[in-house]
Amino acid sequence: MNGSVEDDALAGLDDAQREAATALDGPVRIVACAGAGKTRTITRRIAYGCRTGAWDARGVLAVTFSVKAAAEMRARLGTLGVGDDVTAATFHSAALHQLRRVWPDVCGAPFPHVTDRPQELTARALRRTVNPEGLDPTQTGLPAVCDVLAEINWCKVQLIAPDDYGRVCAATHRQPPIGLEPDRFADVYTAYEQEKSATGHIDFNDILLMACHVIDDDADAARAIRRSIRWLTVDEYQDVSPLQHRLLTRWLGDNRNICVVGDPAQTIYSFAGASSYDLLHFTEEFSPVAADISLRTDYRSTPQIVGYANRILAASPEREHYLRLESGRGAGARVVRTQYDDDEQEVQGVAARIARLVAQGVSASDIAVLTRINAQQQHVCTTLRAQGLRFRVRRDAGWQSSPLADETQEQAALLEAKGIVKDSSAVTVSTIHASKGLEFPHVFIVGCSEGLLPYGSPAPGEALEEERRLMYVGVTRAEDTLHLSFAARQSSDTGARRRPSRFLV
Repeated sequence: MNGSVEDDALAGLDDAQREAATALDGPVRIVACAGAGKTRTITRRIAYGCRTGAWDARGVLAVTFSVKAAAEMRARLGTLGVGDDVTAATFHSAALHQLRRVWPDVCGAPFPHVTDRPQELTARALRRTVNPEGLDPTQTGLPAVCDVLAEINWCKVQLIAPDDYGRVCAATHRQPPIGLEPDRFADVYTAYEQEKSATGHIDFNDILLMACHVIDDDADAARAIRRSIRWLTVDEYQDVSPLQHRLLTRWLGDNRNICVVGDPAQTIYSFAGASSYDLLHFTEEFSPVAADISLRTDYRSTPQIVGYANRILAASPEREHYLRLESGRGAGARVVRTQYDDDEQEVQGVAARIARLVAQGVSASDIAVLTRINAQQQHVCTTLRAQGLRFRVRRDAGWQSSPLADETQEQAALLEAKGIVKDSSAVTVSTIHASKGLEFPHVFIVGCSEGLLPYGSPAPGEALEEERRLMYVGVTRAEDTLHLSFAARQSSDTGARRRPSRFLV
């Protein structure tokens, strides 16, 4: 083996990262805590496999969950000299490319259009199946349509057909949206599928379903697709859905060269169908595994922030599934927790602190304000504007809501990943969900009160644990300083007193 190739591909990795990067034969599981350099590790692993000749780059597929993450992976692979041949994409874009390549050989009809108007199709399905006079206006407007569409998407990623929906609701005590009975929702779900078929459209989840069907039903197409996937890497494996898991097993066939990377403590979309089950049970499903490696050193955050994150997880009944983080950095500033009298004082106080940081020479792009819900952002933005501070807003658009992007979006994401396009003068205002995968030197998390974070102040159980993991994700976005705040009441003259969040440990 060429020593210079090895040294170049593995340079700067710690012992655990190097072990992961050199485990070229699957199955391999890498459990990586926040800030552990998982993207760096898996891209180095791919580069090492390709540059040493163990892998053919044209047979490497790395899948992740967002266009931004895929662009970052491509950018890093490019700097390592293998970006031109390796495929790094979302599940959906990879499956769509495969389908379009084999479609002429498996079907005589034109390839259907991927709809960009699922809400319109859902609205038509509602009008066809639900008596408008039987619903109040709040159940027929855009919020209702969005709720129904979200439930349809949940069913599809869970592999639940309309005929099975009632049984699932009865078994799990699930409540259909907008007050519908399970059988009536199943009718709406069926009508939605009919609306798509009648107009020659498919939706995002249909891409994955169709890819599964083609591989299952057409041996020649299955062989063609599998020839292009000799080595499979799956990032953010804790967020894989049953539908995505079905597809990756079809991609593999008898092939065992799979590497999965994830962190069960960052599972924050369980409500939408994501599950850490497959990550936690990977060693059973793919037994015997070639390597099972934990990356527990957080190189992003100070020991003070890492300690805080550990305390959040330590109170969880699921803590045995979570890595205890170790900081790879020197000591930093203490975590700041501040109580304000009301919401107005809270956002003014946060904005004033940000203004002081900027006045001290901190770049505004190094600062983020994180919220639990989208609705909190308007007040934050108004106050930042009053301070003369520019900002950019990242709202939670929903798990995998935009898995496809056009060439312009992909190019923009790639330029940002390469650091060519960057707005250095804007504070980031983001929901915690939308901040996943990002990092900032200075992070402010507002609204740390019961009812907001955790949202709804749930009783012990899965809903609370999801909120705990969300708080962990927010905390671990911070590199140097972390500011946590809450308001004792909504306004100075109205509203009951709030209790501080149980996550203010």
